[in-house]
Amino acid sequence: MSVAIDVVGGKWKMHLMWVLAEGPVRFGQIRRKLDGVSEKVLAENLRQLEASGVVHRELYAEVPPRVEYSLTPLGESLNEALAPLEVWGDVHRDAVASRSGMAGS
Repeated sequence: MSVAIDVVGGKWKMHLMWVLAEGPVRFGQIRRKLDGVSEKVLAENLRQLEASGVVHRELYAEVPPRVEYSLTPLGESLNEALAPLEVWGDVHRDAVASRSGMAGS
């Protein structure tokens, strides 16, 4: 379990994984879907996920250059393993929010 936590730990990485599960996506599209993430933090998290082998970065030789990000097969399998956490969060969102003072989050 600690290897998986090392790969997706932090505020944005699991959210990134879920965005990338929808298919290849460009940097700007990711940023729009992840409200509140800075460009610097997003780029850093994408690099870390790429270094871990769960994200693929495809650079197209076009003018202007186009870059798309997608999950690797390793990333897809990790995303499948994370799915129960997402379900748990959906089921228990209100209970957790009320205890932590995050009601309405």
